[in-house]
Amino acid sequence: MKTPVDNFATRLVSQLSGGERKRLVLDLLLTSGADVLFLDEPDNYLDIPTRGWLEEQIKACKSTILMVSHDRTLLERVATKIIAVEGSGAWVHGGSYVTFPEARQKRQELLGDDLKRWNDEERRLFHHMKIMKQRAAQNFKNATKANGAETRWEKFVKAGPPPPPVPDQQIYVRFRGADSARRVVKFESVAIGELFMPFSDEVHFGERLGLIGPNGTGKTHLLNALNGKAEGLMGDITFGPRTSVGMFNQVNDRPEFHGRECIEIVRDKLSDEQKSMGALARYGLRNNARQEFQTLSGGQKARLEILSLELAGHNVLLLDEPTDNLDIDSSEALERAIEGFEGTVIAVSHDRTFLANFDRFIMITDDGDVYELPDFDIALAGLSAPSELATLRLAKPLTV
Repeated sequence: MKTPVDNFATRLVSQLSGGERKRLVLDLLLTSGADVLFLDEPDNYLDIPTRGWLEEQIKACKSTILMVSHDRTLLERVATKIIAVEGSGAWVHGGSYVTFPEARQKRQELLGDDLKRWNDEERRLFHHMKIMKQRAAQNFKNATKANGAETRWEKFVKAGPPPPPVPDQQIYVRFRGADSARRVVKFESVAIGELFMPFSDEVHFGERLGLIGPNGTGKTHLLNALNGKAEGLMGDITFGPRTSVGMFNQVNDRPEFHGRECIEIVRDKLSDEQKSMGALARYGLRNNARQEFQTLSGGQKARLEILSLELAGHNVLLLDEPTDNLDIDSSEALERAIEGFEGTVIAVSHDRTFLANFDRFIMITDDGDVYELPDFDIALAGLSAPSELATLRLAKPLTV
């Protein structure tokens, strides 16, 4: 199988893109023969074909690998054990991510049962101690039994209760949306520089459209063009009536937010402080309310960005790698919100779990060809074998 680094042999490292350098480092690490490898988010910024390559390399690697990742598909396919760090500790699930959610739910139930039994026993011992003390007050012969009951209760309480169930991360995303014309966007002979050939298409109200393809093919440029910010645009992009467009950018560096606290940013849309705090709490940002934007982590910035989109009330959402900096709970909350959103979503993503619920896909190839693919399975087939797109069942060329 040809790996993504086979074409690097005659090029200087300084000439490689960031994604290409990452692929090179991963290839060197996974074939190094080291006993133990530590991989921190190895899938970040990799396109879907390269993520598939990464999975195969990890499976073939003989090293012990400790990996941090939020890519659910990667975890399902390569992890043989999950260490979940949550609450004030960690626990181990001896299987892949496929069975992890069910195992976690069972663990939560067992922890709840253990805590209930402990509370019941503590109440029983305390009640018994009180009865014995009352008897001792009436008859000193019961004093020894009363002291013993008190000692048993004190020892039990001193040993402490078992760990409680870990509170679930409460993140609720509520995209409201609104009605628009049936035809939301019309592309007419659209191209951006020489990134891809001119293509034509229409996006209709309520669609979930994924823009896919290898890195560097112009997907983000196309999304920026939809947001009115692309250079080198050729052809026409026309929005239908009653459309309101909002964009989530994968680089959550908002200069206009710098120096401002999260609560201030939210109050731009919600003047009421209590409502603003409630909105931040829904995104797990209550404790960051007085924190300035530039000091937030990547995941916190992403959640605040999505909250800003929600409060703006757009009916067309442009999402550029929205799950890249999100933990799994936040990604799933975003997916639930998109599922219930009364509007149109156009997204660039390499997150296969996120994309699996989209209606159709526009794929841009390395050669600049543009195809429409009607479902996720066909989209994956196209990404795996782009040279066979022309013969792929139901793949429709969009280039003019």
